[in-house]
Amino acid sequence: MSQSLLKAVGLLDCFHSKSELSLIELVEMSQLPKTTVFRLVLSLEEAGLLVRVKRSSHDVKYRMGLKLLELGNRVSEQLEYRKIALPYMKRLNEKLNELVHMVAIEGNEAVYVEKLDSSKPVRLVIKVGKRSPLYAGSGPKMLLASMDDAVLNNYLEQLEIQAITENTITSKEALLEEIAKIRERGYSVSKAEHFKDTVGFSFPIKNYNGTTLAALGISIPITDYSKDKEEVIIEEIRKTAQHISTLLGYSG
Repeated sequence: MSQSLLKAVGLLDCFHSKSELSLIELVEMSQLPKTTVFRLVLSLEEAGLLVRVKRSSHDVKYRMGLKLLELGNRVSEQLEYRKIALPYMKRLNEKLNELVHMVAIEGNEAVYVEKLDSSKPVRLVIKVGKRSPLYAGSGPKMLLASMDDAVLNNYLEQLEIQAITENTITSKEALLEEIAKIRERGYSVSKAEHFKDTVGFSFPIKNYNGTTLAALGISIPITDYSKDKEEVIIEEIRKTAQHISTLLGYSG
């Protein structure tokens, strides 16, 4: 991690003891050179993480900015939807005895933020915290399809696709066609695109303003797949994702 970033975080930590601090106080508490503190404070102020409080030319202090509150609310919202979703994920897992997972976007990747394993001897194992490109797997593709077009286009402009399995989508044209299909039917399907010999299905979890917070999905061994089973799984995920979204304030 960048040393400047670590030092900036250290400056923010100084505000645990006092709500407002001067440059001199920040220098004393951080034990950093005055020029370093001044440079970091300017950057933090520009980012909205610190706010200057000027009572006079000789009385200038800094306090934490509302941008930190906004970021904190985002983290809190993420924790809240996981907390709300978990009991319903457990019911889904118990009913179908299949791997149930939830993924969310972080940067340009999908991250598995929750999962409940199947008890079957042959099963996919995913660790919480595992990352995936947004173009491979049912959950990641569901998140990709939920992006605003401007954000999606920016992502695609920078995207360099690498095949993970022989079924991974490897062209942007094919990926755009897949996104159109997902948006039309409202859910995503992956057939061994990210994990070999695995079929996955995912639906969006939305909040009160219709923003997709995460994707709820089920993955099964391809040897267990049948069209009838697919229909059952899709209906069960749909109902569960819809119920969780309703609890989060979504009324669409």
